[in-house]
Amino acid sequence: MNNLSVENYVRPKLELPNGGKKLLLHSCCAPCAGEIMEAIAASNIETTIYFYNPNIHPREEYEIRKDENIRFAEKLGFKFVDADYDKNNWFERVKGLEDAPERGERCTVCFDMRFERSALYAHENHYDTYATTLGISRWKDLEQINHSGLKAANRYNDVDFWDFNWRKQGGSARMLEISKQEKFYKQEYCGCVYSLRDTNRWRKSQGREIIKRGINFYEIKA
Repeated sequence: MNNLSVENYVRPKLELPNGGKKLLLHSCCAPCAGEIMEAIAASNIETTIYFYNPNIHPREEYEIRKDENIRFAEKLGFKFVDADYDKNNWFERVKGLEDAPERGERCTVCFDMRFERSALYAHENHYDTYATTLGISRWKDLEQINHSGLKAANRYNDVDFWDFNWRKQGGSARMLEISKQEKFYKQEYCGCVYSLRDTNRWRKSQGREIIKRGINFYEIKA
């Protein structure tokens, strides 16, 4: 799979679970969303991108990630919903979990918050299915994500959570390939202020420079 290029890879046709017809795709960023969005577009699934990520810090980083996602959505012809940046609500939800490790309880609370809003939007706007791009990243706990996703969907009898494993069949490799092709902004930390703090602490311990936002982009190396 790693030897296949973007041009010659043929994606299998996808179908929504339980005969679903309309998908709300919660997107965390363009690099994670790229392969998923292209696969969905190739399968002609009616889809709207839902960008709800109040965890991203600071606002400058949030806007860069959002704008990159909008750029790719427009290229593929997807509708895009720019949801609220209610960071104060996010900080209140994770209060007391500031020192929790990555993939720990803070991340669960963060997923719950974002998926609850996604499932609610799907319910209120007649989407029978919602999914997230978060699970394609190898840095995330897929079981943790799917548990939060299913829990949010179970609030409603007319919304299914699509727990498709996007990492399979070379999905993670193609995610990187598309990121290079599209020259997406390269994110160097998960997104929240605590992941930024911990990443910079690790970099300092290794004698490396701390993160500089807004300057690094994927590229195809000769």
